[in-house]
Amino acid sequence: MASEPQRGLTYADAGVDLDAKDEAFARIRGLVKSTHRAEVLGEIGSFGGLFALGSYDEPVLVSSIDSVGTKLKVAFALDRHDTVGYDMVAHCGNDIVVQGAEPLFFMDYIGIGQLRPDVVRDLIDGLARGCRDIGCALIGGETAELPDLYSAGEYDLAGSIVGVVERSQVITGEGICPGDVVIGLPSVGLHTNGYSLARKIAFEAAALDPRDDVADLGCTIGAELLKPHRSYVKACLDTARSVRVRGLAHITGGGILENSARILPADTRIRIDPATWDRLPVFGWLQSAGGVADFEMYRVFNMGIGMVVVVAPEVETAALERLARHGENGVVIGEVIQGAPGVDIVNIGGSDR
Repeated sequence: MASEPQRGLTYADAGVDLDAKDEAFARIRGLVKSTHRAEVLGEIGSFGGLFALGSYDEPVLVSSIDSVGTKLKVAFALDRHDTVGYDMVAHCGNDIVVQGAEPLFFMDYIGIGQLRPDVVRDLIDGLARGCRDIGCALIGGETAELPDLYSAGEYDLAGSIVGVVERSQVITGEGICPGDVVIGLPSVGLHTNGYSLARKIAFEAAALDPRDDVADLGCTIGAELLKPHRSYVKACLDTARSVRVRGLAHITGGGILENSARILPADTRIRIDPATWDRLPVFGWLQSAGGVADFEMYRVFNMGIGMVVVVAPEVETAALERLARHGENGVVIGEVIQGAPGVDIVNIGGSDR
């Protein structure tokens, strides 16, 4: 009797499931399509995404790329993946709107240990919701199953965004001067920064499980840490088109101290008074549970302020009213003063820093 032919190795034997990838692609096609603008050419699945730039006098393209960072560890622990895609779009959109750019299109990268179509679908659902919220088209991406790089149940998520602004309307911060007003827009939590420290406090120092309730927070620690990153794109774009905005700072890694200073011209500083806004409970809890110094808190976390808007005092009221039209409860948190570029936080650790 002839022996059966020996079965050759397949991609699946190496840990890559092409059938699962095809299933995931079928599930996300409609989600991607739901974000498309009139300028999008072609369909999902092409080697490159096509986008026809509209009519501008002097268009300046503004781009940014980022990832969600170790916030993903919380998503893995809870097996919840429908929020982190939104986080990434919101983060990237906020990063380019600070220069006055309208988001045009977004592309994502998912590197995953073992491809689960339901996880990919949830990730793309979050990306699509984020794109629809800011009017940005999701025009392509890459999902790579890499079993030798990522453990089962883990993945990395990164994305890039491209926007456009007329050269004459680029916001650079160069017009900021002493006497200008600093407006803060509230965050809803940590957004996507400071998670390495936050996780160390919550899961090591406090020895919590992500599903444990924390009375001070009114929810589980996992739910608190997965609160989505807020998008300020529409509010900031409309405000910048209505009044003269001299500077915008997205409060991300580096906290209020580093990010606010990034937009300052020579010989200007910002003085901020934390007593002007209500600090979210999560920051008080993290500081207490981790024994974190005031200064460290302000250079790691957003402390309840997700975006800083700098305007001249004569347009303060108009700016606040315009922001309010978009549901932004902006509050004046400080002022611009003369000095070397930097940020003074009033009365932290007993003195200005």
